[in-house]
Amino acid sequence: MKQREPPKFPCKLETELDRLSSLPAHVIDQILSQLPIRDAIRTSVLSKKWRYKWATVPHLVFDNHCVSTSSQDQTFIKNKLVNIVDHVLLLHNGPILKFKLSHRDLLGVSDIDRWILYMSRSCVKEFILEIWKGQRYKVPSSLFLCQNLNHLELFNCLLKPPSTFKGFRNLKSLDLQHITLSQDVFENLISSSPTLERLTLMNFDGFTHLNIDAPNLQFFDIGGVFDDVTFENTFHLALVSIGLYVNVKNDQAKGPGNSCKLLRFFVHLPHIRRLEIQSYFLKYLAIGNVPSRLPRPCVDLNYLSIRINFNDLEENLTALCLLRSSPNLQELEMLARPEETGIGVLTNFWEVDHWTSLFSQLRMVKIVGISGIRSELEFIKFVLSNSPVLETMTIKPASLEGGWDLIKELLRFRRASARAEIIYLDPQLQ
Repeated sequence: MKQREPPKFPCKLETELDRLSSLPAHVIDQILSQLPIRDAIRTSVLSKKWRYKWATVPHLVFDNHCVSTSSQDQTFIKNKLVNIVDHVLLLHNGPILKFKLSHRDLLGVSDIDRWILYMSRSCVKEFILEIWKGQRYKVPSSLFLCQNLNHLELFNCLLKPPSTFKGFRNLKSLDLQHITLSQDVFENLISSSPTLERLTLMNFDGFTHLNIDAPNLQFFDIGGVFDDVTFENTFHLALVSIGLYVNVKNDQAKGPGNSCKLLRFFVHLPHIRRLEIQSYFLKYLAIGNVPSRLPRPCVDLNYLSIRINFNDLEENLTALCLLRSSPNLQELEMLARPEETGIGVLTNFWEVDHWTSLFSQLRMVKIVGISGIRSELEFIKFVLSNSPVLETMTIKPASLEGGWDLIKELLRFRRASARAEIIYLDPQLQ
């Protein structure tokens, strides 16, 4: 008589795989999308059911994690990366919503042209290309056929759209860094993207006038070398960070016929909530005759960060105008430019009675990079005596030199707020 075999129970791995396999397809896609593409492909060995599940993942990211090798040969790494991307695109089945290509050894190879052409025939919504080495990569005209894009991010690229390009009608976020494009291309790119909400520009060339015409823009972050910046139809713009990387010449700052840059800057920013003035941009805003306050106060502005030379009269006048025009300011950050603190001497500016209304909402102040010169101490004294609800003032000097004298001086200042706490940070701490 044949002996009956004991029933077979599925092993723990098979049980877990069955549970995963029973999940909805979009959930599995989301799980696989969180994995590096290399690990997502490795799931094909789990079972027959999983052999091609990775091939429907809508988010494809090719970065430093997708190439596993100990070789330092850049040609070998580049060829391996190209083979991986080709292999994935060949076997991929379904829509590709996100395509990111960012590898530390990636050059502007011609293979990228093929991949962008492939994306233009898909419904890609998010495209990120970062070329970390070599000269600017000229983006092929096929990229401008991707009309479903809502996020575009390019690093170290040259943009020259075809004459038939009419803009990205669905683009919401644009991030351009180390980029080259002409003045006309830049202006047309912005104005012909009517749904644009976020714009980032860093280290660009080919154009020097930043004419921003974007009715739905809410976030603007820029750092680079430029001659002028103007806003038009930007009434929804709320968060602005601008850094001008070169100093404005003295003969440019003053002279007949110079309109007030500060007034022109704020005309189309009625609802700005957060403003960061970095590098030398305050010097730019000081060009022309700065008023004592803006014609229309920035009633929504609750955060202001300014990089300033406390010994520059024009910059201090401009900063004072901004402070007077920000009645609901809650957070203030002042960053001293250390290379300029010793140039000239400005005294008694902040001791004069500039104020007709107090910092009625100011709660947090941070002052960084000071060296203890008189104009800096006068400003600190001014803020402390005019901030009745101030909670903390954090001070981080540029160096340890004169630290104890600075602390003793700070403790002497009168405070309008009984709860105000002065926090002194070690300049050597990051």
